[in-house]
Amino acid sequence: MVLAVVAAGAAAFMVRNIVSSRESEAVQVVAAPPPVIETSEVLVTRDALRIGEKVQPGAFAWQEWPREFVTGDYITRQENPDILETLNGAVVRSEFIAGEPVMLKKVAQLGDASVMSLLVRKGMRAVSIRISPETGAGGFILPGDRVDVMVTRRETEETGAAAPRGEGDQIVPIGQGFSAETILANVRVLAIDQTVAEQDGQPTVVGRTATLELTPKQAELVALGEKVGEISLSLRPFVDNVGENGAPIEDAMPVAVGRLGQPGEARQQTGVLKIVRSGSVALTKTEQAQQ
Repeated sequence: MVLAVVAAGAAAFMVRNIVSSRESEAVQVVAAPPPVIETSEVLVTRDALRIGEKVQPGAFAWQEWPREFVTGDYITRQENPDILETLNGAVVRSEFIAGEPVMLKKVAQLGDASVMSLLVRKGMRAVSIRISPETGAGGFILPGDRVDVMVTRRETEETGAAAPRGEGDQIVPIGQGFSAETILANVRVLAIDQTVAEQDGQPTVVGRTATLELTPKQAELVALGEKVGEISLSLRPFVDNVGENGAPIEDAMPVAVGRLGQPGEARQQTGVLKIVRSGSVALTKTEQAQQ
């Protein structure tokens, strides 16, 4: 009898140990630590950066980034520990948002190549024109802004004058006036003088030349405009080139809106002829097509 009681107690003890062991194993599975995510330190921007802006110390910072999402274009601290010093003074070629990983193709490093040639988009041309505070919006036009290009030129009104009898009618100028025409719209300013970015937060840059980004045909139009008159720039509002997300539309193209120098489009010039014959005077309005 005693042996039976002892055997029963031993069996109960063993069953309890088995159940307790299984419960312990179940608890250990639930409490297992999460898998470790491997990361790399990637160079990112602290704040948003505009095209043409000069990289200042503190513009970039190192940030942990999941290694599985690190592409070959990202700059890692392991492979480029001294890159921050190298990028100081570089020029931003493409827009950055805050916290965006830095890629070398979006930054023009001084000394590696011409900064201006890196700023000009494929198929476009950099064209410099003479400006003054009066023709350049008082110095408030900065690199990266959008402008319209206007040409002001002198026009001559022609009329007739009395001529000796038998020599016919003669046309001579009697008055002069001016006309203005917008020839290009939404043109991107690449630089003012040799400045390709706003300097130390200054709101104005007063220069003697402005470099514009134009198509080859538009470059010819501007060259012609400088020959026939004076070129002025009018500053466009920033919101004209802002997308739905509030970011600037950097790939917006300039548009030719004027007819200056465009072949095949005749312009009508109106004048008045004063014809004197046998002591009588007659005024005749004339229209002449100009190519």
